[in-house]
Amino acid sequence: MSNPSVERLDESIVRLERAAEQLRSGELSPDAAASIVEDCASLATQAAAELEQLARAEVHAPAPGQDSLL
Repeated sequence: MSNPSVERLDESIVRLERAAEQLRSGELSPDAAASIVEDCASLATQAAAELEQLARAEVHAPAPGQDSLL
């Protein structure tokens, strides 16, 4: 079973990489480039939230072989 947070994080990474390729191409108008940069900022915020969620989930999960005491 896959983790939805990891899937969303992977999707954000792919979209950010695609945007970086477009920006590096130099073929965008200034307005289009500005729009992509804004989209990247939004994607980066979403990715940070996903990472935060994953980190918090790992902190609360017991280490392998360490069950909760009654």
